[in-house]
Amino acid sequence: MHTPPAPSDRTGPLVPHQERRPAGTARLRDGAPCPLEQSDPRRVAQAAACENLLRCWVRESDLPAPDRDELRIPLPASGTALLVPVLYWSPAGLHRFGPPRLAGAPDHAPPLDAVALAALLARENAGSADPSLPAAGDSTDLTARVADSVRRVTAFVTARRESPDDHPDRFLAAEQALVLGHPLHPAPKSREDLSDTEAERYSPELRGSFPLHWLAVAPSLLVTDSAWTERGRTVAAPRLAERLAGPGLPLPDGYTALPVHPWQLGQVRHRPDVAGLLDAGLLRDLGSHGDPWHPTSSVRTVHRTGAPAMLKLSLALRITNSRRENLRKELHRGVEVHRLLRTGLSRQWRAAHPGFDIVRDPAWLAVRRPGGDPVSGLDLVIRHNPFGPHDDVACVAGLLSPRPRPGGPMRSRLAEIVLRLAARTGRPPGAVAAEWFLRYLEHVVRPVLWLDAAAGIALEAHQQNTLVLLDPDGWPAGGRYRDNQGYYFRASRRTELDARLPGIGEHSDTFVPDPVTDERFAYYLGINNVLGLIGAIGSQRLAGERLLLAAFRRFLTEVSAGPARTRGTLPALLLDSPVLRCKANLLTRLHGLDELVGPVDTQSVYVTIANPLHP
Repeated sequence: MHTPPAPSDRTGPLVPHQERRPAGTARLRDGAPCPLEQSDPRRVAQAAACENLLRCWVRESDLPAPDRDELRIPLPASGTALLVPVLYWSPAGLHRFGPPRLAGAPDHAPPLDAVALAALLARENAGSADPSLPAAGDSTDLTARVADSVRRVTAFVTARRESPDDHPDRFLAAEQALVLGHPLHPAPKSREDLSDTEAERYSPELRGSFPLHWLAVAPSLLVTDSAWTERGRTVAAPRLAERLAGPGLPLPDGYTALPVHPWQLGQVRHRPDVAGLLDAGLLRDLGSHGDPWHPTSSVRTVHRTGAPAMLKLSLALRITNSRRENLRKELHRGVEVHRLLRTGLSRQWRAAHPGFDIVRDPAWLAVRRPGGDPVSGLDLVIRHNPFGPHDDVACVAGLLSPRPRPGGPMRSRLAEIVLRLAARTGRPPGAVAAEWFLRYLEHVVRPVLWLDAAAGIALEAHQQNTLVLLDPDGWPAGGRYRDNQGYYFRASRRTELDARLPGIGEHSDTFVPDPVTDERFAYYLGINNVLGLIGAIGSQRLAGERLLLAAFRRFLTEVSAGPARTRGTLPALLLDSPVLRCKANLLTRLHGLDELVGPVDTQSVYVTIANPLHP
């Protein structure tokens, strides 16, 4: 196993560093959030939504840092401009902004709210469509989703301030911590089809829980696969589902129990194919049954403390950029990856990086029509649950997200860890934060790079798909990756992967041309995950971003050229390219793209941005 040198040998002095910033930019106090985050929940939600929209615009337009404490954004389609106070300019892109105003507005005029800002920005993009993309729609869909996201965040912040205690299951508490959502998405918490009553039951941010609804599936309609093993013997997916249901489920003889999200059943039972199967008795409604399950950060994956499995349910809600119904190829992909790792690849990986693994998706259940075609909306993934209630494992996005606290400023759990370690050890917070970052690179990022280099498998390791295992003091000690959607098998490595597992990719549609793999891997691991972590540490005033960028460059140099180098292409790409391709969530929404539909290289909009790692 590679042993990293002492942090001070890798980055030089670990001291807080004042970022270069636009002249006159207001400084945030060390460890303190933007002032609006200390106010009432509605203002918190409005401030967060405006910042998200502005960050998206700056990134997707590749705007440079302004030379003063105000950013001017021309709005030629509206014949005016936005004037935005710059509270913190982030080299990694996680800027902090004050309330935006229209140029020339009277001094007493209120700042723009998030919906007005979204409408103005959407209007600017209406005539600038890439001809390869669907035409951008009007602003109605975007503004509606922004308004809904603001409303949801207001409710979440209100609830957390009234009841701040976390769930005693530490994994579940971490899954419920992502209250504000993706900081570079225009409407990260929009769930337009949920009523307020439904949101209370089904939202992780509101600590919802609910029993599952169960269907009985006739044997002629059942489609399934399982690589789940116990004591060396495969356990079929129907058997796993029946166990998870618990006693008392009125399952007819010969039928298989299929759990369904209660909200989803209300949607699919009126679809013609499902309604016909219910009328024919080939599907039977068994009703609500069993102990409650808890939604995790993805909303549709549910967890129950002590259960051997989590369940990734189909859910036709629009969450961020997609309706979240499982696709059949994803079900195949999860089992395929599990089998691939069991060919010896997992043993090699664990020998090099014993603290990292993939949360496996080794079994699934689905329904087909009598003619054999898939019935959509009922596909279920049975995911291994490797976490006990006392395991301190955190979704990275939730670890970095500011959290509401009664009577005090919002602060992320990472900030709490860093400040606690600094107080206990007497070290500066910047030194602690930089060491935390270096340990994260070793325990989480290096293993992901190893898998790509050794096997040609790139992981879609964005912050919500990445889990970090924390030791009792809060230092990174390992990691996990989860998501049966997010695998990229390099086309150049098809022969060797097929030799490991003959027929790989035949049903999972997982092989991707290397240039597309490089683009996606650079975005998800490089930009979203690591640069997003750097931006969060910097914008929360825990350490200087330029120090962390230098540390990341040194790490990538060692991975690509040092004694522990790998054959992967990503480190050199991140080091040498003056620009990077980056997913554009605002443009993806404006063009109405669903990231689960169509070829992988056209599912979302990508733009070119300056590479902050390049000298």
